[in-house]
Amino acid sequence: MKRSKTWLSQSWRSALAGFAVTAIAFAGWQQLAAQAGPTNVSGPVDVSADRIELQDRQDRVVMTGNVAIRQGNLNLQAARVTLAFTDAGRLELQRLDATGGVVVTRGNEVARGAVAVYDFNRKLITMSGGVALRRGADSLDGGRLVIDLRTGISSVDGRAGGTTGRPGGRVSGTFTVPNN
Repeated sequence: MKRSKTWLSQSWRSALAGFAVTAIAFAGWQQLAAQAGPTNVSGPVDVSADRIELQDRQDRVVMTGNVAIRQGNLNLQAARVTLAFTDAGRLELQRLDATGGVVVTRGNEVARGAVAVYDFNRKLITMSGGVALRRGADSLDGGRLVIDLRTGISSVDGRAGGTTGRPGGRVSGTFTVPNN
């Protein structure tokens, strides 16, 4: 009987330790997301590319070749970007669609994926296609990443939209811990 009591207490300790590690990792990632700093989501958008084509009748701009876009401390690079806009006396950006090795940086946070959509009205960037989110040595990998520029929260899930290399569309991550 003594043996099963010891085993039970070891099981509880293991379960509590696992829960604590998960809670610390989750809290740490939320802290990391907040540390990326606020993005000026209403600031001007600067663009550059090897080629830029304005398609007035379709209310869009198509950029190809080494596309670089900047809005405050937010940077996006891709092979091709289409910007949709409205023209009510002045151009107002509505949506950005990026493809081809998309890299989004914000502060010390770097996100990579095959495709990205930036909804300027909702202030959301959604990336898919084997996404990877890195901040220093910390990382998250999955199928889809959503960056909420209003709240500063980034979330990764295993939804379809790209291969993650993990069975069942799961998300994986690595977090550093202090050396105390």
